[in-house]
Amino acid sequence: MNKTWNNKAWFMVLPMLLLVLFSAAIPLMTVVNYSVQDTFGNNVFFWAGTEWYEQILNSRRFWDAMGRNLAFSFIILAIEIPLGILIALNMPRRGWGVPLCLVLMALPLLIPWNVVGTIWQVFGRVDIGLLGRVLEGIGIDYNYVRDPLDAWITVILMDVWHWTSLVVLLCYAGLVSIPDAYYQAARIDGASRFAIFRYIQLPKLRRVLTIAILLRFMDSFMIYTEPFVVTGGGPGNSTTFLSIDLVKMAVGQFDLGPAAAMSIIYFLIVLLLSWIFYTVMTSHEGER
Repeated sequence: MNKTWNNKAWFMVLPMLLLVLFSAAIPLMTVVNYSVQDTFGNNVFFWAGTEWYEQILNSRRFWDAMGRNLAFSFIILAIEIPLGILIALNMPRRGWGVPLCLVLMALPLLIPWNVVGTIWQVFGRVDIGLLGRVLEGIGIDYNYVRDPLDAWITVILMDVWHWTSLVVLLCYAGLVSIPDAYYQAARIDGASRFAIFRYIQLPKLRRVLTIAILLRFMDSFMIYTEPFVVTGGGPGNSTTFLSIDLVKMAVGQFDLGPAAAMSIIYFLIVLLLSWIFYTVMTSHEGER
């Protein structure tokens, strides 16, 4: 039996495709154009070829920022994914507590990124901040402006506070979608709570966790506003991630060619690492 394909559906997505072309493809091609040329102003360009790419890839400044980005992303994933699963497992499934917990979990996600940075900038100050004053009161020498370790701890805590809720909500949605028949069979077999999590809940959360890990990795790897507001990339360059370094190069130094080349390399790295994450996490799906 031959199927008749109705191509009229493409007209429904055509506006979206045009919007993506206008908002993503055209700016991307502009950046690519800048990355292979040099300019001295007055809209006059000179062909540079791969010069800027070679300069970025041979720069220790770039690789140091890359190392900080990778370390930050993996620390964030190691904390937020298990913590999000744990909180979702202990949230109520029915009753008045469900909407209350969902609202409380959603609140940090509603706060703009620059406001989150400002909150934690004030929160961690030794003179007026609650966190800084409490740590100082119990004898802990804490100052995220001077100490690189304190700056890292502050930025990590800020991101955990802001984004763990996303993991919680995704995992909670996956948990409530599991049919009760699985739990009834587990109770009949006398399965422990850990066994239920290991053999029922965790396998059913695989797709949800794939989405959560990809979203959190991409967002943490491209983080800019929060650490820029809190530390400005300091002290020194200890919290200068690729995004902050890119903005400094493009806006502060006005090196448009190197900045464009760095943004293309940045984009390709995010794309490659996300593809690797997705491939590894979905590699066993066809075997089940």
